[in-house]
Amino acid sequence: MKLDPFAVEVIRHGLSAAAEEMSLVMTRSARSPLLREAGDLSSAITDAQGELVGQGRDIPVHLGAMAYTVSETLKRVPASTLKEGDVLIYNVAELGGNHLNDVKVVRPVFFEGEIIAFAVSLAHWPDIGGFWPGSYYAKAIDTFQEALRIPPIRVATAAGISDAVVQFLKANVRDPESCEGDLLGQIACTLAGEKRIIELCKVHGKDMFVATLSRLHDLSEAEMREAILALPDGVYEGEDFMDDGGPGNEPARIRVKIIIKGDEATFDLSGSCDRVSNFCNTTSFIARSAVAYSARIMSGRDMQQNGGALRPLNIITRPGSILDPGATAPVAAGNHETSLRIVDAIFLAMKDVIPERLSSGGATTSGMISFAEPRADGSWKMLYEVHAGGEGARHNRIGCSATRVHLTNTSNTPVEMIEANYNVRVERQAIRWGSGGGGQYRGGDGVVRSYRVLAPSMHLTSSVERKVIPPFGLHGGEPGKTARLTLSRGGETTEIEGKSNLVLQQDDLVTIEMCGGGGFGPAT
Repeated sequence: MKLDPFAVEVIRHGLSAAAEEMSLVMTRSARSPLLREAGDLSSAITDAQGELVGQGRDIPVHLGAMAYTVSETLKRVPASTLKEGDVLIYNVAELGGNHLNDVKVVRPVFFEGEIIAFAVSLAHWPDIGGFWPGSYYAKAIDTFQEALRIPPIRVATAAGISDAVVQFLKANVRDPESCEGDLLGQIACTLAGEKRIIELCKVHGKDMFVATLSRLHDLSEAEMREAILALPDGVYEGEDFMDDGGPGNEPARIRVKIIIKGDEATFDLSGSCDRVSNFCNTTSFIARSAVAYSARIMSGRDMQQNGGALRPLNIITRPGSILDPGATAPVAAGNHETSLRIVDAIFLAMKDVIPERLSSGGATTSGMISFAEPRADGSWKMLYEVHAGGEGARHNRIGCSATRVHLTNTSNTPVEMIEANYNVRVERQAIRWGSGGGGQYRGGDGVVRSYRVLAPSMHLTSSVERKVIPPFGLHGGEPGKTARLTLSRGGETTEIEGKSNLVLQQDDLVTIEMCGGGGFGPAT
């Protein structure tokens, strides 16, 4: 059908606004501070086939994986079996997923008796069962030790929310009240998305709406092909390393070979190391998410990210590797650690081709530490906190300090919120001056935060990379300082491993010093 380009733009922006509203609903209704304060959540809208067509200004690593999660789920739950009012919940990584803490709630949107779209909410639950409080176990031998695995099940129908499913979930997590509150927030979030999608169909007509979604894919595909065509044909290779997990616990290689040919690009990640011995494995869908993000940076364009933009990209992973380890591999930290190393490897591969579009190495780690406090009733209280580091410098400016880079953009939890809700006192919060690498333009500085344990005991989890391999400088710039994590107890200070689980005592002081960004260009 002939499409009015103005109507196409109205619908495109309407989809983006709907996804933004979904995230706002989630933020305002969530129970966990991790969601309502730090914003570790994302919202998306897909077409009837599960291809991404609308997203909020949320977390890129989530949104990239959400380009696959519905289409993969429809292979297991056919659209013909879904009814109006159905809501699915699941977290298994093999369904276009990431780590098990990221729970997806998906609602098919019907109009005139036909599925026209899906509204998707992804939220990081602070605990989803498993061996260790918080569901991150650094030495897990498989994913079954990490968390409860939820296949696609109906958590709601037109008759209402399934109490049996809710009770099952609450029986398998350590903070059931927060779990229930967050789940209800996700269901409400998808309901808000459904409402806005139906409004668009009523205004523009179903046929126009469906045709526009197809048109949006085509527009993004054309723009991505045009951007790739502007890059010089060739083969470009880059690699970077995770701090450990390789053979003999040596650094683990992430390697990419990029082949630019005409208007298509191949990203071959098969040279990356084998499945690692900690929780930094990740899924092929997260690898695809990292590549999709990097391709947008390489393009130099602010194009809409949807299914069409992925069509010119051929992404190769190797079964058995860190980026495609199989359905039972532990993957808790790969979501936000390994994905970022893929971006680093791609930037290093393209550093001489498009230096004006790339930044030096930044704090490509979540800097995550979480505290879990046992309550008298047997439940647990979870504080999951990520930390900002230095941005890498660019060809024309210094790097920003105290920020998240690339695929992760959650906020820190305010000190007042932490101290009001947890038996933790934040004794120091500061910039780690001088942690950025030198150069013509300096890298940004990381942050320092110190936590005093006030409870009789707490369980600590750390997921901190860049403690061994520093953020790189580009074109003569110096690397940033590595991250540091310490425990002060009884007058003695010791190093905490970047990936660890340990039990803290009252009055322990945990301090994280985040890495700085790399510099750009030689110092003058």
